[in-house]
Amino acid sequence: MSDLEEFHHELIADIQGDADVLGLVTVEAFFEKVGDLLTEAGELDGANRAYFEGGGASNPLRIDGYGGDPRDGDGVLSLVLCDFELSDEVRVQNKDQIQRLLQRLYRFVVSSLKTDFREQLEETSAGFGVADLIATTWKDVEKVKLIIVTNADFRARADAANVKDLDGRPVTLSVWDLKRLKQYMEQGQARANLIIDFDRDFGGSVPLLAASGSDSALESYLAVIPGKQLAAIYDKWGPRLLEANVRSFLQARGKVNQGIRNTIRDEPHMFFSYNNGLSATADAIEMEQTDQGLQLVRADNLQIVNGGQTTASLHAARKAFAEQLDWVHVQMKLTIVPREQSELVVPRISEYANSQNKVNAADFFANHPFHIRTEELSRKVLARGEDGYRDTKWFYERARGQYADERARRTIAERKRFDAEFPRSQFLTKTDLAKFENTWACMPHIVSLGAQKNFAEFAKHIGKRWGSEGVAFDELWFKRLIAKAIIFRATEKLVSGAEWYEGGYRANIVTYAIAKLFHDAEERDMVVDLDEVWRYQDVSPDLKAALLVAAAEAQDVITHPPEGVRNFSEWAKKQACWKGLEDRDLSYPEEFDRVLLSPDLANERTREARSDKAVETSVEAELEVHRLGAAFWADARNWARERGLLSPRENGVLETCAAIPGKMPSDKQCAIAMSALRKLQGEGFSTDVNADAT
Repeated sequence: MSDLEEFHHELIADIQGDADVLGLVTVEAFFEKVGDLLTEAGELDGANRAYFEGGGASNPLRIDGYGGDPRDGDGVLSLVLCDFELSDEVRVQNKDQIQRLLQRLYRFVVSSLKTDFREQLEETSAGFGVADLIATTWKDVEKVKLIIVTNADFRARADAANVKDLDGRPVTLSVWDLKRLKQYMEQGQARANLIIDFDRDFGGSVPLLAASGSDSALESYLAVIPGKQLAAIYDKWGPRLLEANVRSFLQARGKVNQGIRNTIRDEPHMFFSYNNGLSATADAIEMEQTDQGLQLVRADNLQIVNGGQTTASLHAARKAFAEQLDWVHVQMKLTIVPREQSELVVPRISEYANSQNKVNAADFFANHPFHIRTEELSRKVLARGEDGYRDTKWFYERARGQYADERARRTIAERKRFDAEFPRSQFLTKTDLAKFENTWACMPHIVSLGAQKNFAEFAKHIGKRWGSEGVAFDELWFKRLIAKAIIFRATEKLVSGAEWYEGGYRANIVTYAIAKLFHDAEERDMVVDLDEVWRYQDVSPDLKAALLVAAAEAQDVITHPPEGVRNFSEWAKKQACWKGLEDRDLSYPEEFDRVLLSPDLANERTREARSDKAVETSVEAELEVHRLGAAFWADARNWARERGLLSPRENGVLETCAAIPGKMPSDKQCAIAMSALRKLQGEGFSTDVNADAT
């Protein structure tokens, strides 16, 4: 079996598993999965499902979803069609078959601009919502991006390919087939598809100056790129040109920097002097030596790792200040990072290059201590299995592909054990975590913005919550987080199976319903008993009944917006929508009180759990200090003194530990010693040196 065939079977199994867990049909589960991928990859600002199929056999048209209001996305209207089939063999799609799918999507756009077509649609349907959005925002649309996602193998290339213009607006086609999905899910980038040919497509090559240091350094160059050329490149490739963490910054900080905009408008000739320029990476480049010196002809998978605001601002200026762009030039530091090193090196370049930003760069990275702590907890905290006997764990994926990698490197027998320990249904990602936390923070309108924008909002605050050591993020916090995940996923299934559910907007209904339930519990000076949900790894019938009441009301609020608002998905993103549900009085079943407890009792449980953990940690520290022995602590003391790394108090404690058994450190001193040791390990000290057991 080839790698592609194996991936095909795994993808179908994942989609079927997600469909079962979430209570969806398979094509819905496929859209949810690929929607998150497209958003993460920068292809979409967010993925909103809006299925419609019609037009008859002679003139078929279809859509599965869209990428949000084009007025919030630089005038880009993004529409998605999914081609998903359950099959044993990998299907093959040729150019003609993709063309037929493209025409269905294209016809939907054309039809949406016609009043008689929209009047035929039911106003509460998802099809009407997106058709009305297209019609009402058309004057603001500058570009139409059509995206086809298929679990077939497409044997031709059609990435950002031009399609027939529509009403003077350029239309492009992007195809995400099985190969491309595999590549992105395994590598984190759809690398082979992002090729910047400066000479052929963007007006000419770019002057380069070699800037590499020693032979061991990565190949680096300095370049000066015309602002007009950079804006044109961004116009074609959009946010996919920006490394993932830079996209997070843009989502968190707004679209256009006013200082950059003012310089372009008022002093374009000074732009090079005022602006810090870009930092970028590429898998590989093509150069040529000319009479004018070294020239950059082509770059494979060019990624801007710092300078996203500059790039987006230049693109925004194309329309307002087109003439001024002729005077603008931007400096660019370009580092060539081979693919095998990119996963490690590119995020580091991005983190360090963005360290001057007000938003803490580390908040957006998988190696932030918060994500590392959550990952560690997920690998050791045991949960009750379905049979009530065999313990399981919840797998937290802090970096894309971890779960698949963990399974792939095992033998078949080991995979069975892995699947029993970490069931597919007990898997969550960073964006899942952000969705759960922001829902419980009563921000369902933020969650409704989509996975990446919601995560960016969550990341803005996690640094403050983490503090100096993140002591609040302990086992009890993790267990309660998983309880939120269990409630969230149970609500998804409840909504899908409810008699009152009209179809569509389920993701919005779920986050709104849970936020409303939590809000109403607080109004009673109570909280939901998450500890019980964790204990049983399930939601009680009483809690389910209350969730259904809140969910039915959430659907009513979302699907009955104020006069003049006709797109329910966009309405759900507004704080006014949440305010509408927040202010409603609901009649919960009497049994609702059974799933609540007082904040005092919840806090008492927290204190008890942390007190027990503190005793356990203190005993562990004391045992470890004595296990390592006096000689080890003497080496650690000397190593630290030579480098001046520890405080006088820490040095004094290590002095005591180095005198064991003549001196015996107290339990508090043992805790200080272990904390100091972790600090030294971070500086390069090894625990393997002269460790002995005493």
